[in-house]
Amino acid sequence: MTNTPEISPIENLFRKQVQKDKRLKNAYLLVHSDRTGLHINLAEGPGEGPLADPGESPGEGGKPDPRQPNYMASVGKLFTSTVVGILHEKGELSFNDPIGKYLDAGLMKGLHVYKGKDYSSEIQIRHLLNQTSGLPDNFYPLFDKLLADHSFDIGPREAVEWAKNNLAPKSAPGSKTYYTDTNYHLLGLIVENVCGEPFHAVLKKLIFDPVGMKHAYMLHYSSPRETSPYPEAGFYKNQTRLNGIKGFAGLDFAGGGVVAPMEDLLLFMKALVGNKLLSGETLEKMKSDQGRLNPGYDYGYAIWQVRTIPLLIPAKYKSWGVLGATGAYMFYHPELDAYIIGNFNHIAWQRKCVRFMFRVMDKLRN
Repeated sequence: MTNTPEISPIENLFRKQVQKDKRLKNAYLLVHSDRTGLHINLAEGPGEGPLADPGESPGEGGKPDPRQPNYMASVGKLFTSTVVGILHEKGELSFNDPIGKYLDAGLMKGLHVYKGKDYSSEIQIRHLLNQTSGLPDNFYPLFDKLLADHSFDIGPREAVEWAKNNLAPKSAPGSKTYYTDTNYHLLGLIVENVCGEPFHAVLKKLIFDPVGMKHAYMLHYSSPRETSPYPEAGFYKNQTRLNGIKGFAGLDFAGGGVVAPMEDLLLFMKALVGNKLLSGETLEKMKSDQGRLNPGYDYGYAIWQVRTIPLLIPAKYKSWGVLGATGAYMFYHPELDAYIIGNFNHIAWQRKCVRFMFRVMDKLRN
């Protein structure tokens, strides 16, 4: 008689959640805790093509496989802020430096003119990191152009220039929190100027290789150290698969762009939490120099921190990490000593993924 393995409450929650939403073609969840010995890595969904069939090989047009690399959208911002943190510790830049120290005069000219005053020279690196520069967001207007014309192609510098010429800043630097990819395009350009290498090469040198993320890369920019035998999971806006649209890479750049399997992402988060990439002092600075992004979160240097709100967000959800527009999330819960990492690969799940993550935290307590 064959024993059927018991399905954990977390796995049951995840699979039912994905199966309920017919828009989802694939979704992924990894939950890990050294304290309890828990480690689950799951994939669910009908697959991405007309050949999708449970009998096919995993990740080959059939059922999704947990080992597939995933594009993680703005989850990549935490990799960017970590690179900047490493350079800060090396003394190659400072969080408090004006960005004009590392960017050319042409890009800086008229970058931030608000209510008739030019604030360009007052923007510091820390303002880019914690989304308080006041600069406008170039991502969604340009994303709309890309959706309308898949041949549209723009580099990160051009995306910043476009924002400068077509959009108005939101506030003076340091006065308000306003989430914008323009900030992270500029951070990527600063990293390239400081290091004298493309951003993706710096990312590989300072994070991917030291941490052991052998299957990680940047979408359309680089290749992994070892090619995964499993194809890149598709990510979607409505029914449009975005992976193959080349212009998406320049639009995302250091504001996202990281592609990796869940296990590689866990290696990064454990290294960050364990002070293997940054000192505890620097990580604390990256968390504490924050702005209020919305009622439920404080935002540090690409670090979303759940803020307790009586009746709405109980203290049991207190955790920190990063979110992405595709329903991607990568969080650490200190009290539970648990890592919760996943992706629904659909823009419709940009906000709903947080509620799901909280439900996983509830299951971890049971």
